[in-house]
Amino acid sequence: MPSQSLIRCAALAALCFSSAAAAAGGISVHVADISGKPVPDAVVYLEADGGQPLPKPQKAGEISQKGLKFIPLVTVIQTGSKIYFPNNDKVRHHIYSFSSPHKFDQKLYSGTTADPQTFDKPGTVVLGCNIHDKMIAYVRIVDTPYFGKTDAAGDVVVEAPAGKYTLKAWHPDIVGGNAQEQVLRLGEGTASASFKFSLKPPSTEPDAQAY
Repeated sequence: MPSQSLIRCAALAALCFSSAAAAAGGISVHVADISGKPVPDAVVYLEADGGQPLPKPQKAGEISQKGLKFIPLVTVIQTGSKIYFPNNDKVRHHIYSFSSPHKFDQKLYSGTTADPQTFDKPGTVVLGCNIHDKMIAYVRIVDTPYFGKTDAAGDVVVEAPAGKYTLKAWHPDIVGGNAQEQVLRLGEGTASASFKFSLKPPSTEPDAQAY
């Protein structure tokens, strides 16, 4: 039979595991337009209340160029993160941004660029290509590691520790340009929330074709 000390240790470990599980949580978010149609590529993120310490950026992003398009159209990263820009087209690209959070200019190149760009200020960066005017992409830089992007059904789950947060949702076509927000408290398990966006009408310009 196990000793009393082993039993106490096992019980303590189980209690610690249970407490950690209870502290973990998250939120399931659905984003739709005013007609109820799901909105893909909406950025959803949780900003912690009360000076909660946040993990530093761990993972670099990647925005590739293929078929004379930026892929993905929308990228979300934590402030201080890097993004790589590999070119998978047969032609060279010249990427630039005039957006105040991060202005840069990457001259004509093919293949993978030698150095990534570091996005060290929060906000929205719009990317373009000096050679192919119809190429466009968006980078949303947020001061939190708790973020995600909606799928084709307009859904995303954002995981975060229990606590008080401001939940924000944004899309490049949202009318007015500002994120919608809700104040909430996360606890054990997964909460749920929803947003309804007023969106600008889609562009009627034809897509660029690869060559």
